[in-house]
Amino acid sequence: MTSKALSRWIIAGTLLIAGSCAPVSEAAVGHPDPGLDSPQTERVLSFGFDAIKDRYLTDVTMAGVAFEGMRGLSTIDPALSVEQPAPKRILLKYRDQKVGEFPTPGNDDPQAWAGLIMTVARAAAKVSPDLRDAGTEKLYEAVFDATLAKLDIFSRYAGAAEARDHRASRNGFGGIGVRYEPHDDDITLTEVMPDTPAAQAHLEVGDHITHIDGQTVVGQSQDDITRLLRGPIGSPVALTLRRKDKDHQVVTLRRSLIVPPTVTLAMKDGIATIAISSFNQSTTHNVEEDLRAAKAAPNFKGVVLDLRGNPGGLLDQGVGVAALFMDHGRIVSTRGRNPASVQTYDAQPGGIGDDVPLVVLVDGKSASASEIVAAALQDSGRAVVVGTTSYGKGTVQTVLRLPNDGEMTLTWSRFHSPSGYALHGLGVMPAICTADDHAAATALLAKLNEGHSSVPAHIAQWRATGIEEQDLRKSLRTNCPAAKHSDVALDMEVGRDLITDRTLYIRALSLTAPVTTTASTAVRQPTTAH
Repeated sequence: MTSKALSRWIIAGTLLIAGSCAPVSEAAVGHPDPGLDSPQTERVLSFGFDAIKDRYLTDVTMAGVAFEGMRGLSTIDPALSVEQPAPKRILLKYRDQKVGEFPTPGNDDPQAWAGLIMTVARAAAKVSPDLRDAGTEKLYEAVFDATLAKLDIFSRYAGAAEARDHRASRNGFGGIGVRYEPHDDDITLTEVMPDTPAAQAHLEVGDHITHIDGQTVVGQSQDDITRLLRGPIGSPVALTLRRKDKDHQVVTLRRSLIVPPTVTLAMKDGIATIAISSFNQSTTHNVEEDLRAAKAAPNFKGVVLDLRGNPGGLLDQGVGVAALFMDHGRIVSTRGRNPASVQTYDAQPGGIGDDVPLVVLVDGKSASASEIVAAALQDSGRAVVVGTTSYGKGTVQTVLRLPNDGEMTLTWSRFHSPSGYALHGLGVMPAICTADDHAAATALLAKLNEGHSSVPAHIAQWRATGIEEQDLRKSLRTNCPAAKHSDVALDMEVGRDLITDRTLYIRALSLTAPVTTTASTAVRQPTTAH
């Protein structure tokens, strides 16, 4: 697969957004609870189990998956317990008393096992008031949380409301483009995003909003306020505005697509610092715009790409950002059990930053898509990586929308750097490690100037270690321990020194000599992941 035909997979365990922001969610959609006797309830469980069977990274049995799901009922009512006294029997107890015993399906059919869970749940609801009153959403959460927790820490379930928040973080939402802080009698704007309805209506930081479409914000939760601010793209919303020393005024705006900004640009002495906080659908476009602006600046020298603290995001956006700085070669490959999970992503000629001097900053919180970018640029010889060893989150999660409008985030492949090593549990090792202190980093640069460094040997061993060599991988990470770097100025100082001193920069690049890869394509397999 080329970088021109990218899938929309998610690769971060968590997509973060500023807590002071109006939470990003679609307009709430009300759905009546179908109840435990509804075929819809069983269909949701069956859909989820079928996805696990077909897509999970390693082979699983429905017996194991479903049994863990049934045990999850105890999170709703701890008095419930599910046991397996014999290979083909399930025993349900309530307060240690037998409620019922049920035969298990004779095959690995997800629908049959989902039906068994519903049979057990209905029997449990007859004796457990907590389960009877919990509703189906609590049931889905209990079953899927228990099931996915046994698989890995990155697979997870999100109910309908939470899933809408996640989709908005990735894809945007209908809104006006503000961040705010709630107060007792109003909300105060803390940011007005450029080129949004709020900016066009001349809203300002410090403005107070007391009513939204005539409804007071007093007594409203932050989620309630979000639902009032959000709505279909193009729909109107009326805000009652209060500014210092001015009367209240009503301003009507039309909502537009809002994609939370994840990229910032700062210029100093001809060096551009482009910081990426996470990867959503606009990240590559915004980095490209900032890169164009930086290259047009007087005395432009190069770029420091700051990925510290970045937990990841959309796979195609991580690939897209790396491609901006490359003109050929492998960016990343993914490998899993499902044929559709086996993909390769290659750079194409014409990256706007393919000749720009480049330093990438990472730390122990740089994960997933951040690691794809850092590894690709290091292995291709395009960047000097500075900081501490990254997090080591090297698995790909596919996100499936369930019939109840919830989402299942499911680990389905591992990604590999251009040099071939699996990043999971290992991460990216910087060429210039700043994990210790300022003096140690200065000493490293001095040795580099003298032509002495142990980094090439460490990098060679790093790239040669296999995914199964867990002890060796842990040992290698101690060469430059992963950390959320407290001395953030040091990383930036080293990065700027490398960009400024071209000889030092070339020597640092040579520490992680580029790996030659042959660009190839893979046949795109259809996928229902969104």
